[in-house]
Amino acid sequence: MSEEREMDCNELVELVTAYLDGSLDPDTRARFDEHLLECDGCGNYLQQFRTTVASLGSLGDEELDPTFRSRLLTAFRNWQ
Repeated sequence: MSEEREMDCNELVELVTAYLDGSLDPDTRARFDEHLLECDGCGNYLQQFRTTVASLGSLGDEELDPTFRSRLLTAFRNWQ
């Protein structure tokens, strides 16, 4: 059985959207959760990310300026 490597902050940032949508495999999810237990900075980052997603998700299309909406979609289209 191979020893799993610890997750670092950069890897957590790259995986945060997959974590939130529940698409991480069980081993990666466990490494992610373990890192959160040890790193207050990443815990804060995850909470800020959740707040941002919730805030933006609660806005209706009519509440966003069309130009701003387009810029947001372009910025996040290929973001990983």
